[in-house]
Amino acid sequence: MENNVVSTLPILPVKRTVLFPGVMMPLTVGRERSIAAVNAAMKTEEKTIVVVAQRDPQTEEPALADLYSIGTKAIVKQIGQSSEGTIHALVQGLDRVVLMKEEQSTPYPIVRIRSLGRPTDDGPEVQALHRAIQELVSDLPRLIQAPGIQEVGAVLSDEDDSVALAYRIASLVNLNVVEEQRLLECSSTLDLLRSLYAALSKEIQILQLREKIAKDAQTKIGKNQREYILREQLKAIQEELGEGADDENEVARLKRLIAEADLPDHIRKEVEREVTRLAKVPPTSPDHQVLRTYLELVLELPWTKASEEHLNLSRVRQVLEEDHYGIKEVKERIVEHLAVLKLNPTAKAPILCLVGPPGVGKTSLGQSIARAMGRTFERFSLGGVHDEAELRGHRRTYVGALPGRIIQAIRRAGVNNPVLMLDEVDKMGRDFRGDPASALLEILDPAQNHTFRDHYLDLPFDLSKVFFITTANTLDTISQPLLDRMEVIRLQGYSEREKAEIARRYLWPRRLKEAGIEANQAVLTDEVLNLVISRYTREAGVRQLEQMLGRLTRKVALTFADLLEGQERLPVDIQADVLGEWLGSERFMPEEARKSLPPGVATGLAWTPTGGDVLYIETTLLPGGHEMTLTGQLGDVMQESARAARSYLWSHAESMGLDISRFKRNGVHIHVPSGAIPKDGPSAGITMATALASAYEGRAVRSDTAMTGEMSLSGLVLPVGGIKEKMLAAHRAGIKRIILPKANEKDLKDVPQEVRDELTFILAERIEEVLPAAFNPDSEYGPAGNGSEPMEAADAAKDV
Repeated sequence: MENNVVSTLPILPVKRTVLFPGVMMPLTVGRERSIAAVNAAMKTEEKTIVVVAQRDPQTEEPALADLYSIGTKAIVKQIGQSSEGTIHALVQGLDRVVLMKEEQSTPYPIVRIRSLGRPTDDGPEVQALHRAIQELVSDLPRLIQAPGIQEVGAVLSDEDDSVALAYRIASLVNLNVVEEQRLLECSSTLDLLRSLYAALSKEIQILQLREKIAKDAQTKIGKNQREYILREQLKAIQEELGEGADDENEVARLKRLIAEADLPDHIRKEVEREVTRLAKVPPTSPDHQVLRTYLELVLELPWTKASEEHLNLSRVRQVLEEDHYGIKEVKERIVEHLAVLKLNPTAKAPILCLVGPPGVGKTSLGQSIARAMGRTFERFSLGGVHDEAELRGHRRTYVGALPGRIIQAIRRAGVNNPVLMLDEVDKMGRDFRGDPASALLEILDPAQNHTFRDHYLDLPFDLSKVFFITTANTLDTISQPLLDRMEVIRLQGYSEREKAEIARRYLWPRRLKEAGIEANQAVLTDEVLNLVISRYTREAGVRQLEQMLGRLTRKVALTFADLLEGQERLPVDIQADVLGEWLGSERFMPEEARKSLPPGVATGLAWTPTGGDVLYIETTLLPGGHEMTLTGQLGDVMQESARAARSYLWSHAESMGLDISRFKRNGVHIHVPSGAIPKDGPSAGITMATALASAYEGRAVRSDTAMTGEMSLSGLVLPVGGIKEKMLAAHRAGIKRIILPKANEKDLKDVPQEVRDELTFILAERIEEVLPAAFNPDSEYGPAGNGSEPMEAADAAKDV
């Protein structure tokens, strides 16, 4: 803007600050005349106003004589109304102006102004002052603790315009109005920089002195002095509260407890040494609390205290029968182990590993063992444990160290021979912090655990008297060294009849009691119970069944709770037609075998962690192809079974009556629904071979027949596992005939008698015995004239 330009603008007087050209400043406007001046400026196209400082900030209605003669023309960037009636305005300085004459005083002041422009002189002295000021500015970020000051310092260091540099620094440092006004009125760059250098040097000296005073004061109050003051204050507070027992009393109390405790000699010697050390440690030291906590743990552990047990095998059998239905073999094996302990009380306690699907009663079986033996029962879960220190404890050198879970469980039990259950031993992990499974080797091994050393305790503790019971859903994830130290007892799934009996004896009465309902107030018929089992649950155990029964009892409880006061509670007869309303839509349809199977489809049986299941292997030929395609998320073992089955049929096609040209002209695609579920295992070997033979020959497999068994490349039918679960699944699905390896005949005794009575078992040793039994009677299997007879006349396959 050129000098000596005259114009008239609204004027905005401000207190205790000066606006410089090029600087953005927020202002709070509260006086009526000032608010009117801002509003008037906002109505103009340029939105300009003159901002000028008052000589006396106490003057509320300043006249022109109360203002400095030089101010700053500014543009109003933004305004906002507040709830208190004031205006928040953001203004940016443009140019210096001199106030000449007041043209209007109400409703807001308007003055005639003349532009002064900005200083433009330059020279060596200006450059020298410019650089000197920038050097002083480099100390500001360290002395002024304010948000964004580092970025501002960097911008100022790069500023080449001397006038702009001076105005920005003047608005940043803590100058008074007189000093700021003097800088604004400077007519030359040299005077401006000289005045700023003097003011800035003074301000930096003040900031440096303030920093020095703060450091000196902080140094005088050192750590020891603060601790002394706090210690004296704590002592005074304890004396006022009557809690001022000195450290000698604490040490004396621990010594008295040690003298009274029944500790082994080597433990007592170590504990007395630690107490002597405790007496020398200042109470304010972190080691004092660590030592005291450690000694209290040692004194709480049951070094010699044991439960008095009376092993009466009749009582053991009675408790197991009362608490669990069925599982006779499991109960008998438990009684066998306890019989050894009865005859030889000094024998090492066995380590039982109860393996089975969820909900079959593993944890409750451990509780029953403890009740039958008269021992204390404790349990904790190992699921998700990754850190070895969770079992062995942390060393006391670490902050927040704790004993391991084993020692903590022994302390909770209060005896050194509890029944200790380690749940979910198959779900432990391992990472850089160690391998918990390896730590369990020492804990469970009878040859080592009589001197088990917890890292926190660091004293030998005898775990040989502890009756350990572990539980797992599967043995696949348990390391072999750990598995070798445990007696594995398998708990299989229950049949529907067994589930109904368990529900009648245990689940339904327990749920009624929890809901506060008398036994005669809710009637659950066998028909409805069987519907709940078959249509709303699908599991090997009874956990989902108990949840469904709990929902029924809550519905009954809601019916009683809605009764008016004084109304009689009539028994609620739970009918089948209310299950849909109370339990929701049926979750599972009854498992039924497919009514008929097209060529290329065979029925197989599979084992899952939740019980057995029926699966169908579907095969189709691909004319003109040569490769074998496998789908359905099949694992490596199942893929190898499919290739082995095809290779065997191809190599023996002539002797088995198959058209070998069909192998050469066609590829094959094998699919096992459902495609979203991963599958693996050797049990589908003979089912794969049967499905492939059915596809190549174009003959259908019997729909009432299912099969399981591994097949070798030489045609042998090899035994598989999970027979009980697979037979229960076949029975649920309505299968009538089962083909299985002859070597699995011994496993049929585990299948409930009522299931065996409704199934026909065909035992086979070779694949040539499987295929005739699998195909429909109206499509004899075997080549014409090869001497093959129908299955009922074959001697090699046994019908049980």
